[in-house]
Order: sequence, then C-alpha cells, then structure tokens
Amino acid sequence: MAKMTKLLPVLALGAAGMLAGLHPALAEGETADTVVATVNGTEITLGQMIVVRERLPAEYQALPDDVLFKGILDQLVQQTALQQTVEDKLTLRDRIALENDRRGYMTGVALQAVVEGAVNDASLQAAYDERFKDFQAQTEYRAAHILVDSQDKAAALKADIDGGADFAELARANSTDGAAANGGDLGWFGAGMMVKPFEDAVMAMQVGEVAGPIETQFGWHLIKLHETRLSEAPSLDDLREELAAEIEQTAVQAHIEAVTAAAAVTRPGEGLDPAILKDQTILDQ
Repeated sequence: MAKMTKLLPVLALGAAGMLAGLHPALAEGETADTVVATVNGTEITLGQMIVVRERLPAEYQALPDDVLFKGILDQLVQQTALQQTVEDKLTLRDRIALENDRRGYMTGVALQAVVEGAVNDASLQAAYDERFKDFQAQTEYRAAHILVDSQDKAAALKADIDGGADFAELARANSTDGAAANGGDLGWFGAGMMVKPFEDAVMAMQVGEVAGPIETQFGWHLIKLHETRLSEAPSLDDLREELAAEIEQTAVQAHIEAVTAAAAVTRPGEGLDPAILKDQTILDQ
C-alpha cells in the first residue's frame, strides 16, 4: 500500500494529459471479478481497482472520477508488468517479506471486527461510570500572586496594596514570573498543584483577601484569592475518544490473549542466541 501511494502522485501529476472525456460507465451486473485489463494474460479486476481507491489518501480520492479511474488502472497495469519481470527472481528475503506483510494484513482483518464490536454507547457509558464511580468534588481556586526576591520588597508591596494600590498593576510592574503580564493571575488550580506553603496559604484565605509575604523555593509571594468553585467531572462527550481508545485496546488485548491461549504453540527458538537476529547472511544461504 505504501508503494502504491508513492506511485500515485506521479500519475496524478500527469492527469492534465489524460482524455478529458473518460467517464467509465459500468453496465448492469458488473462485479468485483469484472476484468478491466490484462497484462500478458494476467487479469486486473474492478474489485482490485476499488480496493486501491478506498485505501488512497483523501486528497487522491477527491480527484475527478475519470482521472482517478485512469490513474488507478494505469498504475495496476504498470505494477503487474513490473511484477511479472521479477516473479521468478524473488530472493528468500523477498518471499519472507511478502509472508510477513500478508500475516500483518490478516492480523488487521482478524482484529477489525473486535474493534468494531467493542465500542458502543453502552460500553462507553460503562467505562465512564467506572472511571468516575468514586469521584468527589474538590475545591478549586483561582488566585493571583506577586513574586519578588526579598521579604522586604514583598512587605512594601503589601503595604501599598493595603493602602489601596491595585494588585494587578503592582504584579505587572514588579512580579518576576510569567504570570506578571496577566496581573499575576494563575488561573484555576486544585490541591496538590502548587508548592505546599503557597497551597496552605490559599486554602486558609477568604475570597478577595490578600496574604503574604509567603516564602517558597521560588521567592516571596503576595497572594490574592479571586474565587473558588467545586470541581466537576468531565462529561462523557469530553472523554469519548479517549474512552473509545481504551476500550478498543482492552478488547484487542483480550482477544489476542484468548486466541493465542487456544492455539497449540511451541517455541523451539527460545534457546537461540538473541543476537542471531543481526546475522543477515542467514537470508543469503
């Protein structure tokens, strides 16, 4: 598939020279086995073309039907002709690579139904309920601060604030951290998100109060508590994609384990030196 999509841009670039009037019209009764071309007797079918198209990137699927039809048909003809030139010259490495590619594709086929059946409204709701079954609302705080490098400077600013100076303006003019540009506003945070001395001070404050100076490893703070609220669990819609991915992963892993456990597996190769995987000469024997 990767090789196919690399070839198609070349074909698309040459689309300007294609016959503008090419609009393949399918008669009643066409099937996936309908032959659309032969190369030295090897048939290329309508089904093969459809599969190529459905796996193309969206930008190529959006090409006009006539351009895409001719581009895909030309590509399959070219690929078939090239394939025939090396069919009887494949190395051991080539044959093994093809086997591995087929195994990988079949694995995807085997898991597709598992994935499709795993995610539905009921399973999403169950996963959501399980995640938040013990949820308890916690107090969240929105506060601002002024951070300076000395207790004396913090105390002087506190006196200015007590005298009526605007906290946000003093923060913009004096605070040494990135929140200064926003008047010291730190946004919303909950327990455990701030260093302990800062958090302890905030939790003991009343809305509108200014506390400090308070020392942390970052310096000396003046803190103003703007507001508080109770936290809310995110909605199911907010977590839909995340929960779906978790459900899929769990279902796929369970299916793999079940199928593998039911299979008769032997591992005679476990006694080999793991470094043998680096020996490329084995493929040349």
